[in-house]
Amino acid sequence: MTRPAPTPAPTTADGRGHRPAPWVRTRLRAAPLTVLLGAALAFVAVLLAAALPRAVDRGADQALRSFLHDQGPGPTSLSASVTSRGGRMTPQDLDTVLAALRARTGGAFRLDASGPVHGARGVKASNLATPGLDRPEAVDPRLTLVHLPEAAAHTSLVAGRWPSGGEPGAPVPVALSRSASETLKAPLGTVLESTPSISGTLRAEVVGLYDATDPADVYWTDLPCLTKACQNRTTDSLPKVYWQTAALVGADGLDRIGAWGEGAEYFWRLPVDTGVLRADLLPGVSREIASFVTGPTASGLSAAFKRPDLHISSRLPELFKRAEARQQGAAPLAAIGPAGVAGVAAVVFCLAAALTGDRREAELRLLMARGGSRRSLVRRLLGEGAVTVLPAAALAAWLAIRLLPTPRLTASLVAATAVTLLALLAFPVRAFVLLSAPHGPRPRRRLVAELLVLAATAAAVLEVRRRGVAPAAGLDPLLVAAPLLLALSGALLLSRLLPALVGALARAAGRRPGLIGFLGLARAARGGGGRGRPSVLPLIALMLAVTTGGFGATVLGSVDTERLQVARQAVGGDAQIAAPAGEALTPELIRAANELPGVRTPVAAWVEEDDAFLFGTDRGSPQVRVVVVDPVAYAALARTVGRGRFDPALLAGGAPGTPLPALFSGDLVARAGDQAYRLRVRGEELQVRAAAVIDGTPALPGSGAAILVLPAQPAVALTPRISTPNRWFATGSVDADRLEELVRAGTPAATAEQVLVRTSAATVAGLAADPLQHSAGRLFWAAVAGAAGFAVLAVLLTLMRAAPDRAALLARLRTMGLRPRQGVALILAEALPQALVAAVGGGLVAAAAVALLGPAVDLSALVGAQVPAGLRLTARPVLTQALGLAALVAVAVLAEAAISGRRQISTELRAGDQR
Repeated sequence: MTRPAPTPAPTTADGRGHRPAPWVRTRLRAAPLTVLLGAALAFVAVLLAAALPRAVDRGADQALRSFLHDQGPGPTSLSASVTSRGGRMTPQDLDTVLAALRARTGGAFRLDASGPVHGARGVKASNLATPGLDRPEAVDPRLTLVHLPEAAAHTSLVAGRWPSGGEPGAPVPVALSRSASETLKAPLGTVLESTPSISGTLRAEVVGLYDATDPADVYWTDLPCLTKACQNRTTDSLPKVYWQTAALVGADGLDRIGAWGEGAEYFWRLPVDTGVLRADLLPGVSREIASFVTGPTASGLSAAFKRPDLHISSRLPELFKRAEARQQGAAPLAAIGPAGVAGVAAVVFCLAAALTGDRREAELRLLMARGGSRRSLVRRLLGEGAVTVLPAAALAAWLAIRLLPTPRLTASLVAATAVTLLALLAFPVRAFVLLSAPHGPRPRRRLVAELLVLAATAAAVLEVRRRGVAPAAGLDPLLVAAPLLLALSGALLLSRLLPALVGALARAAGRRPGLIGFLGLARAARGGGGRGRPSVLPLIALMLAVTTGGFGATVLGSVDTERLQVARQAVGGDAQIAAPAGEALTPELIRAANELPGVRTPVAAWVEEDDAFLFGTDRGSPQVRVVVVDPVAYAALARTVGRGRFDPALLAGGAPGTPLPALFSGDLVARAGDQAYRLRVRGEELQVRAAAVIDGTPALPGSGAAILVLPAQPAVALTPRISTPNRWFATGSVDADRLEELVRAGTPAATAEQVLVRTSAATVAGLAADPLQHSAGRLFWAAVAGAAGFAVLAVLLTLMRAAPDRAALLARLRTMGLRPRQGVALILAEALPQALVAAVGGGLVAAAAVALLGPAVDLSALVGAQVPAGLRLTARPVLTQALGLAALVAVAVLAEAAISGRRQISTELRAGDQR
């Protein structure tokens, strides 16, 4: 028996065999729009995933550098010093130590381009007894001698010569700044004599005058008045003003500094370049700086130079700890937004996979029936996805790296890879599940999963409330996960309630004329596509978006509120004018300030901070600070500022012969009473009693001292000396520029520059200028925008998933007389209930998240000052997020219904009903 000859392969006209078309190319050509939409979705998701970590890194680096820059060059430098008690040093020794110090840098940190500063200076300043020098209050000026090897590079000689030479016993040659020479009235050639001391009378001759090239240069930081004469005050009980300055000596005058200044200090200041520090490398830099200060580096330098008194100090370790604490305090709050957008994006990928699975289920089952295996089909689907997803993901990751340059790549690449895998595997996994052996409904499995989510949510909330936020641990996963778990639990609960709620609405609509509302609500109650209930995925997406947006907006709103409160307590209201010590504000200035536009609750006060004592308390005779104000206006100011609230009626009374009612701070008396106390103010005594106990006063912001507040009219009658106010406070929208202009115009020129003008708006702007806060705010709003976009996409994907079934219904109804406008109304009635219920539910869950998690949230890092922990629940941020997303979803649904509804009907009518 012979075998039949095999059937030859079909050939084409040119004789070549016919080969099947490649799977991937065929599928991509069959649905080009779907391919483009899938690539666009992967591109956007990967771009966000790769960009968010890089934005966080850039914000952390910028915040660290700005924080250190604001501290100034002194605290951010390494300062080394030895004294002449351990032996004198030559100019060569100074250079040798500097070279050794510089050789130990360059590892984890480097020095600033401004360069090190080194030299020698006197330990103390000597009083000058030279006749003819300027003495503002008959106090001798004081002079310090300083040697700076690089001074010539930062100054210009304007008269005379640079100091050099000088025989023993002769005056030491010095160079004085021209400004100091003019202030002290010490021209070129003046011989400056010190007051007699143990070393005798010392003399210095001014042989040169110089000007600093740039007085604001960091080179002059921590150097004692070398560019001008400084005005200081003595430390006596009655402080007096005197001049203090410093003069430069040459290298050959180095040995004479010690005699002039009761010892010499040799110093080296190495400014650290804070502009290149990175937040992720801060621990290594901190360890190396600590080694310089008290570690092996410091010990090695001391041993190398045989100077056990070599002392190296820096405030950088302390500043690094503060910077890390700030970053760790802001990290959990800044991560809530990105976590929310990640959850919504994951839901969108699941919905897209479900939509694609519904559309291609028949095709995949046909291939299975023709001999295909699940493994081969999943492998081919992976090939389809790789051709679509991988190029888009690679382009998105490259674009994120190019647009947001930062040295760190790991977090960005990990996030981009995770999203790429999700985009790549979502549909193949869905197809694998669809092609698996069919199982009956398993309600218990879903119930168990929902109960597990509820248990995890309760555990997370209880743990956060029990221990609070853990700032020492940096990013607190519980605080980030708790709002998301609350949103997920809310979505699961709504998914159980929604069918019953919408079904009740459908039954109510069925009793009214017209079928559009009833049909739409009935479909919304049971879900499209033959499902028994609405899909929970769109609910989860919308709830995540609204909850994280509402919670984050509440955080930022509380930050603004707390910042304003801090500013008001620091200023004493919204505006303050303070006269210099011993001076008063003119009545004309106070009247003009009261009449400024926007001024509310103006209060003129007399404040005594130095010469007031209270007798008769349990603490003896403590020094107190006295505030004399009008009770009514001051009570309104205290209510606005939120400090020192009281009933103004308590300060009424004070008849002659009776103690004057006063407000006492809690550290003076425990409670109010009729006991009389003696108050001595500037030599005059008053009898006072505690009318109430207060927690502070707006007139003395931040003061922890004992405070007394007296009513103005009775106090002035008893002590007329305090009738002229020296402080002015007000609330309202006060223009700082107009207020300063008013002060300049209404104050004598001699004291105008010493009058302090402050506004809460300027203080708020200063607190809000922190890049750490800007970075957290930008990150949150970017995440909110991304989450809203993905949530709208989730709703649209849900509409598209139900589109075939809905199109068939619309086609049948169209044959029965349905008008196009009614078709659009039916689509809206089907899609909007779920979106509106999710928006309302998300707003309620956001409010619940604020109430449950708010007490554990510390806003100090974002406010810019220490504030009590806790969030303030306000309706506006939550309503803005909920209503905004609901409106956005409604517009998207309306646009989709108007654009695609008619096309679906026409297509269905042409194709015929095959169902």
